[in-house]
Amino acid sequence: MPPVSWKAQELTIGQLAERSGVSTSALRFYERNGLIHSRRTSGNQRRYSRDTLRRVAFVRASQRVGISLEGIRTVLGLLPDNRTPTREDWARVSECWRADLDTRIRQLEELRDDLTDCIGCGCLSLDRCALTNPHDAYGAAHSGSRLTGG
Repeated sequence: MPPVSWKAQELTIGQLAERSGVSTSALRFYERNGLIHSRRTSGNQRRYSRDTLRRVAFVRASQRVGISLEGIRTVLGLLPDNRTPTREDWARVSECWRADLDTRIRQLEELRDDLTDCIGCGCLSLDRCALTNPHDAYGAAHSGSRLTGG
């Protein structure tokens, strides 16, 4: 494959994959899910504008912090004219996601602490275990006999 010129206005899917570090199958997946867009040539080949590199970077960074594809698509859909996110967009969006991330961090810390307790007791019982039955959720929802087995 010939090297990509920095002056190229459009990239093939292979060039976009090489420059972004994302596989072509992932790029097709992103496109099917409305995260990136391409135009088709007369030969039905995808061509991506250069700013798609920034859009792919935005998607990847969002995924790295645990944001769902639906959440990413929603945010990208809020941008006017489907434009590529700017640094200011990222700052605004990341601030919106902060509360969700803080909640997930607290949940993971609780899970870690419950896991330590569970390993200590070794019970894994459905009526007491904080991992398999947090706050006796099953007991509160069902009267009578308990589930047994795995």
